[in-house]
Amino acid sequence: MADRTRVGVLISGRGSNLKALLDAQASADCPYEIALVVSNVEDAPGLDFARALGIATFAKAHKGMKRAEFDALVDAELRAHNIEAVALAGYMRLLSPGFVEGWAGRMINIHPSLLPLYKGLDTHQRAIEAGDAKHGCSVHLVTAELDDGPIIAQAEVPILPGDTPDTLAARVLVEEHRLYPLALAELVRTL
Repeated sequence: MADRTRVGVLISGRGSNLKALLDAQASADCPYEIALVVSNVEDAPGLDFARALGIATFAKAHKGMKRAEFDALVDAELRAHNIEAVALAGYMRLLSPGFVEGWAGRMINIHPSLLPLYKGLDTHQRAIEAGDAKHGCSVHLVTAELDDGPIIAQAEVPILPGDTPDTLAARVLVEEHRLYPLALAELVRTL
């Protein structure tokens, strides 16, 4: 995997999108390798996926630290592991402008809505309440504004009669797991 682009993944929770990225890198034609997984939650379940594969991890709680100070620690870890691109996968923390600038054009995020609709949290509930016919997920380049960077890829799912936020989220998550590895591969091929 020496000729693959080294990717760092930032997570805060269960790591289901991280697992999708890890599963995809098993393919011989995958252009990236996950070389580091970072979490701002020390016991995030997703860290176990990386550890089981012998991938380096860095986990530290951000509480009590200024945003830029914490982001500087994360940046130092990414650079120490020769990371070339960053994928946010359920990283539930806003990033400092300096960190975003340092990784501009090389950092992506997956968001559970059809951006520019429903930036932020509770996207499934908001889509249902709005009476939308469709919902989905978006992969975008990260900028200093929340969920606002250029969109790389999107996938749609219908909103069905009787959908709850949980049932809709489950269908969207299936698409996230399909879309994110493809979008990350597309990004790293352009670097």
